[in-house]
Amino acid sequence: MTDRRIRGATRRLPLRTRLLVAFLVPLVLVLALVGIVSTAALRAELVDQVDARLEDVTFRSKNYDRQPGYDGPPRRADGPGADPDDPGGPVFLYARGQGEGTLGVRMVEGNVVQSGVLGPRFGVTPLSSAQQAQLAGVPVDGEPRTVDLGGDLGEYRVVAVSEPDRDVLVNGLPLTSTSAAVANLVTVEVLVGLLGLGAAAGAAVLVIRRTLRPLARVAGTATRVSELPLSSGEVRLVERVPPQDTDPRTEVGQVGTALNRLLDHVEESLAARQTSETQVRQFVADASHELRTPLSSIRGYTELVRRQGGELPAQVGHAVGRVESEALRMSALVEELLLLARLDAGRELSTEEVDLTALVVDAVSDAHVAGPDHRWQLELPDTPVLVPGDPARLHQVVANLLANVRAHTPAGTTATTRLCTVDGWARIEVVDDGPGIPPHLRGQVFERFARGDSSRSRTAGSTGLGLAIVHAVVTAHGGTVAVAGLPGGTMFTVRLPHATHPPGED
Repeated sequence: MTDRRIRGATRRLPLRTRLLVAFLVPLVLVLALVGIVSTAALRAELVDQVDARLEDVTFRSKNYDRQPGYDGPPRRADGPGADPDDPGGPVFLYARGQGEGTLGVRMVEGNVVQSGVLGPRFGVTPLSSAQQAQLAGVPVDGEPRTVDLGGDLGEYRVVAVSEPDRDVLVNGLPLTSTSAAVANLVTVEVLVGLLGLGAAAGAAVLVIRRTLRPLARVAGTATRVSELPLSSGEVRLVERVPPQDTDPRTEVGQVGTALNRLLDHVEESLAARQTSETQVRQFVADASHELRTPLSSIRGYTELVRRQGGELPAQVGHAVGRVESEALRMSALVEELLLLARLDAGRELSTEEVDLTALVVDAVSDAHVAGPDHRWQLELPDTPVLVPGDPARLHQVVANLLANVRAHTPAGTTATTRLCTVDGWARIEVVDDGPGIPPHLRGQVFERFARGDSSRSRTAGSTGLGLAIVHAVVTAHGGTVAVAGLPGGTMFTVRLPHATHPPGED
């Protein structure tokens, strides 16, 4: 689980950060490995040198009394009560060639009888009991070993050898200079490594930034295209990845080339869609216009038949009534299609000052007459609300919303129409307590020929264009329309801009 989280966090990092980490982590590991290996090699070399010197020290200690010109250890007479014949330490420490810091211990039958460290002017520093015990445990095999004597002595390289009389000599040399050299090397490696790592990180940032700059330009092109309105109307995609970022020999260039091909394909598809939509709209407009004349003729002939003298047979009268009602329904459908075609073509509506208060009152009154089995309520502000627009089309908006309630809710449903102003916008709400619209159908109610499901009963025929006309007219006025589901009901909200009150009224 932890590894998965780490991988997930790594994927969320920006590409430049991941590239920088991928470059710096191996570099740090290489620098650390080189530092460790070089430090270990230096220490091993310095210890070998100490071991070589220690071998000479051991040889001089075993043969101190056989060296040419040796006449015994020097005499000490410094300090009150000092014995001038006592050298103060193992006599082999005074062999010719022994240097300052040389350690010597003589053991007889496992007991330390003499010990000390040679100091300046043939002075000898005695060893503590703990140090003597530690040196007494060194194996007598002639192999050098490192022991930490603590205190001022620190680490020593020591070797224990036996003499013919079974006495044991322990000699040692300090590793102080070796440790200091290693510490200096580590300090230099850390400083130089940090400087090199900083320089490498700076160079890597510059290179990565310059390398990814074309990718940023490609992303910028894609972002600008994503902000274009592509849902409707004629669309021309002028955005393209610049030629310098479409070199197929580079990975970024391949991405830029692919994006340009995609944009070309999208532009061609949008152009084909626009051409097809234009042809369909033109066909609908032409067909609607051409159908108005024959439908008017049919309605005229049915009216002429009814005005003729004499009573028509029952079947003939019923057929004439059906022809007349269907002609009326088709005429309404044709008018709605023609209106939508004109709105799609972008034809401007007539604009004058419209009193929404009076308009809403008239629409609700008409709905009350057309649907007496519903309860119609009205909530109006204290002052009239004025907006610029086409009064006939705005009346059609409110009438269609109320007709939608009447057609898709059962008898006894209460429909409330509210009018108010909010921040310069006129707000019309039509709320009913009917069965409501299923959530999966709310996004389709403003589509043409959309139908509700069977839960919203239909007592009258419907073309499925009423709410589509509402949406088209409101949009043409620069407003918005939305539908929302309520607990036990539905609310349609229309917002129209530039709402005002009559001069001199609050």
